Amino acid sequence: MALLDGKLVSSQLKGNIAKEAGEFLQKEGRKPHLAALLIGNDPASEVYVSSKIRSCEEVGFQSTLVRFEDSIKEETVLELLKGWNQDPSIDGILVQVPLPNHISEETITNAIFPSKDVDGFHPANLGRMIKNLPTFISATPLGILKLLEAYKIPTEGKNCVVLGRSHNVGSPTSILMSRPSYPGNATVTLCHSKTQNLESIIKDADILIVALGRPEFVHGSWIKSGAVVIDVGINRISDPGKKSGTRLVGDVHFPSVEPIASYISPVPGGVGLMTIIGLLENTLLAAKKEIYS
Repeated sequence: MALLDGKLVSSQLKGNIAKEAGEFLQKEGRKPHLAALLIGNDPASEVYVSSKIRSCEEVGFQSTLVRFEDSIKEETVLELLKGWNQDPSIDGILVQVPLPNHISEETITNAIFPSKDVDGFHPANLGRMIKNLPTFISATPLGILKLLEAYKIPTEGKNCVVLGRSHNVGSPTSILMSRPSYPGNATVTLCHSKTQNLESIIKDADILIVALGRPEFVHGSWIKSGAVVIDVGINRISDPGKKSGTRLVGDVHFPSVEPIASYISPVPGGVGLMTIIGLLENTLLAAKKEIYS
């Protein structure tokens, strides 16, 4: 078994991004600029946004963070996004989810110009991805591809099972793994809560990508010997043995899967760090106007 080490790979890729950001600064006289919006005080969102802003600083990007209380009106958010859309100094826009119930995620996503949608959630970018056109690929699926690529994991002709059908991870990942390029050309099965005979389907997977949001759901008895396992889940569970009383685990039961898999991504230290790489790479593409000129 070998780890798909997101910490190691993200560190290497950050070096490449920093080099390109420096070249962009010399050519354009400014840094690539990511503007982020955080609404409310969700602890997980606080951690995610802080990590993204810190990563921007590490690679030489400019970042802007605006915070609103969760009582903010949707109209106020839309007005802010309108200003960011029209600001030529802002290359990428990130709105951290989840949003308060009174604010429509679909409305907010659609309000961001596709050319600044570095999260890759806008229907225009999702449509371009489906047609295999240049686009901003959602940050987590892009991070997964980068991780597979870094370890030169063979994907062509492989049986790939994606567990979870969310619009930002599972569904786009299933499309990307079947596209005619590398990583891709796999035969993909997309599973979800209504899938029957789930264990037997997973047992046939050469590559298993789990993005279900259920802690330690997949156990080693489900895994084919030598399978590549990518765990997207980040769940906080109780652990009286820890000072904090909790610990982070993935959607895969790591202790039982690790001895069976040929490669496995850890939690933490795996896909989460690669998601940030996806965001940074999209922001750099937006700054260079390589997708929307």
